[in-house]
Amino acid sequence: MNNQSLVLVADDELRITKLVAATLREEQFRVITAESGTEAIRLADELRPDIALLDILLPDLDGIEVMRQLRESRPIPVILLTGISSAATDKARGLDLGADDYIAKPFHPDELAARVRAVLRRADGAGQGQGTVRVDDYEIDLERRLLKHGDTVIPVSRTEWMLLRHLASNPGKVVLHSELLTKVWGPEYRDDVQYLRVWISRVRRKLGAAPGEAGAITTYPGIGYSLEAEFEPEIESPLVEAR
Repeated sequence: MNNQSLVLVADDELRITKLVAATLREEQFRVITAESGTEAIRLADELRPDIALLDILLPDLDGIEVMRQLRESRPIPVILLTGISSAATDKARGLDLGADDYIAKPFHPDELAARVRAVLRRADGAGQGQGTVRVDDYEIDLERRLLKHGDTVIPVSRTEWMLLRHLASNPGKVVLHSELLTKVWGPEYRDDVQYLRVWISRVRRKLGAAPGEAGAITTYPGIGYSLEAEFEPEIESPLVEAR
């Protein structure tokens, strides 16, 4: 992550868009703006931003639907912007569906910049690693950030991928609750074990486990989780000597 990251801001309130854009540009981020969900999707396809800030109440598509469509092509981090009157409801819905964070309006400019940096740091951490991890008939491609079952790509949210990536990068090893919570959500969540359980259950289902079953992710009560998998490192093609 660096402060030249490209940020997509989608909000139909011009004053909010100007405030967000000005704040982030002062922090040396590059910013593009959209006034509708359709425009946000088009700009994301064309310019491939590093992160998206999406208002929940866009005039055509709501922010959560825009998030869903953006992630059909790649796992972009998303922060949702929501009005303070509906903040609790929107937060629960947005986080439940895979948003990386949310900010209630009105917000302090310093908080906004700090949240963007934090989410980008976590996203950078999730992008590390090369090779393939196999779990039964499932394939976790760490470099391309893909989960596949046979030839089928399994859609995963940003949060699901970050959890899966941390577990898959340590196959057969126990990853502590606090480590997963800190790396995926930040240090302020390090003790929220119940929240982690909910997301682990979702990752288990993405790996084919039936509801209530552990599948390939073993629980170590009071300690953490382990992914029972086989790691296949990426092997570079040998250089062919010119004759």
